[in-house]
Amino acid sequence: MPPRPRAQNGAARSDAAPAGRGQPRQRVIEAAADLLAREGRDAVTTRAVAIAAGLQPPAIYRLFGDKSGLLDAVAEHGFATFLAAKHVDPDPQDPIEDLRAGWDLAVEFGLSHPALYTLMYSEPTRAASPAFEAGMEILMGRIRRLAAGGWLRVDEEIAAAVIHATARGAVLTWLSLPEERRDPALLTALRESMVAAVTGQEPAVRDAGPAGAARTLRAVLPEQTALSGAEQQLLREWLDRLASGG
Repeated sequence: MPPRPRAQNGAARSDAAPAGRGQPRQRVIEAAADLLAREGRDAVTTRAVAIAAGLQPPAIYRLFGDKSGLLDAVAEHGFATFLAAKHVDPDPQDPIEDLRAGWDLAVEFGLSHPALYTLMYSEPTRAASPAFEAGMEILMGRIRRLAAGGWLRVDEEIAAAVIHATARGAVLTWLSLPEERRDPALLTALRESMVAAVTGQEPAVRDAGPAGAARTLRAVLPEQTALSGAEQQLLREWLDRLASGG
């Protein structure tokens, strides 16, 4: 089933580190996130955030440098909140269903926190966020399990790009539509187009020739101990060429 959009637009709040909520930096970040969710990005001024956090405006500059630094911290807070909500099954029974579930979770987060989600993905430089990188590792783990099982029909990096593009596109398209035109069937169609683009109904090694076999072998290569580091590197170069069809 596709994610069900939620009506509320509350601020994302992480329960991962409740002890830090009393600290000035965390109070400011949560105050800014709350203003962002309730009133939009234009409402997140240094003065308004300082008042909401019970501080003087100069404290914002001491803690974050400027408003841009504050927004970067709020975006990182969003990535960390999303990461804390992810459930990671290291050995799912059905890797394709696991991929669907991960996609649904990402889209549901975006629909539940539209202003925060837009901030998180509004600038490419935020891709260097530690929480974003940790989330990417979870995604790449899902993709490698697909590859190791012979289900992946494209290169791992392309698969990651397709998954991200369809999830972001789903969220932004949904938010751009009038409420009366928001049909959950759109989310289902986008999710299934993603699944069809990156996976096969049968393991790829059965019908994709050398490219599918190369992707499968490349995914399990790090687990092998029979080859030296130099031999693994050389084999990986060959597998990369075969996987890309070169």
